[in-house]
Amino acid sequence: MMENCATLVAAFFGVLRAGAVMVVVNPTTKSDKLNYVLNDCGARVLVAANRLARVVLPATVSTSELEAIAWAEGTPGTIDADATTSERANISFEDVANSTASDPRLSDPGLIDEDLAAIIYTSGSTGFPKGVMLTHRNVCHNAWSISTYLELVADDIVASVMPLSFDYGLFQILMSARVGFTVVLEQSFAYPYDVMKRIVEQRVTVLPGVPTIFSKILSLAPYDDLDLSHIRVITNTAAALPPAHIRRLMDLFPRARIYSMYGLTECTRVSYLDPDRLLDKISSVGKAMPNTEVSLVDDDGIRVPPGVVGELVVRGASVMRGYWGKPEETARFLREGEIQGELVLYSGDQFHADDEGFLYFVGRTDDVFKCKGEKISPKEIELVLYELDEVAEAAVVGVPDELDGMAIKAIVVPSSSGTLDENLVRRHCRSRLENFMVPKFVEIRKELPKTESGKIQRSSL
Repeated sequence: MMENCATLVAAFFGVLRAGAVMVVVNPTTKSDKLNYVLNDCGARVLVAANRLARVVLPATVSTSELEAIAWAEGTPGTIDADATTSERANISFEDVANSTASDPRLSDPGLIDEDLAAIIYTSGSTGFPKGVMLTHRNVCHNAWSISTYLELVADDIVASVMPLSFDYGLFQILMSARVGFTVVLEQSFAYPYDVMKRIVEQRVTVLPGVPTIFSKILSLAPYDDLDLSHIRVITNTAAALPPAHIRRLMDLFPRARIYSMYGLTECTRVSYLDPDRLLDKISSVGKAMPNTEVSLVDDDGIRVPPGVVGELVVRGASVMRGYWGKPEETARFLREGEIQGELVLYSGDQFHADDEGFLYFVGRTDDVFKCKGEKISPKEIELVLYELDEVAEAAVVGVPDELDGMAIKAIVVPSSSGTLDENLVRRHCRSRLENFMVPKFVEIRKELPKTESGKIQRSSL
């Protein structure tokens, strides 16, 4: 548990080399959630940044399996009496790293590719995070597949601004180990212009991000005093980029190949849009990545034809082992596929495909709601909202309404491009959408709530 740094990378590979399982915890996690994660996965050792002692120590008081805390910068100084962990060893990570003690398991931990490598915690429907189990096979396959279709090379310099607790950030490190490129680790994206200056100073060639990050980058454009011509690849996942933002990114980074991708923690990545098809398939997240197969099915598990919305099903070596300690939840998402005995991932995400097989995200199954008897896909309305230069971020939700049962509410964050008001939003929606899809309520906010991975958190709206 620490911010992005070299020590975290060393700890990650050290744990794998020892044959153990790695869990990376976001450094902004609070004590109660950290306590849940430690107990849920039965953590034996916690490697933590010293500055997080006030969060870490209360979280470790009631943990049954924890044996030691390895502090990244020695051992913490003053510890509150009510937060003591006297029954656990407080050791220095540096002492462990510099230890001359030999252990034969470090040269051969005795694992095969089906053994567990990492547990990545993702938000759960119950309010408690779920631990996604990734095997060594999952990790190696995904690092190979993603770095292959992105055509990454050893000379690349990749800026990683996402926390390594987020699989998108973590796989920048794993792909680096495979390909040999350089990673520039940023601790956050709180000060976008400063990060962009460092990207220029480090001659970064690959810029991975999520829509909220690219929205911030675009809000500060143009960068007349910065040379961004060395950026040759831009990648996006977590949520689909609005077409309006894609066009602006193409103007800002004219030499970059932009990869619009789709993925979920349960299989890391699913699809990517070939940059050569970006303009004629701008709303699509492309086709399945190498060595992965996808299909769209109805509620009975029957494949649907092109143009019909269905749930995305993923097949291949990328699919997780399951959710740690949650067999019932695992059985909901991992089900037998068309080949007897093979488990495939039911994503819970709704898509439709065109005649060429390109995928178009519609929304999460849980996000779709009915208004005036019509099914409403928030994503469709959000894409229209993003067409406005005055909108930096947008989210659409259903809210209880006496007349309609559920009414459409749009929550928008203004950009620096001009004045944004409710009438402008409604006029634009009426010009682009059917009447039943025009938001009844519009709220303007300074910011939208985000998950740790930078996704807009609908449940909080």
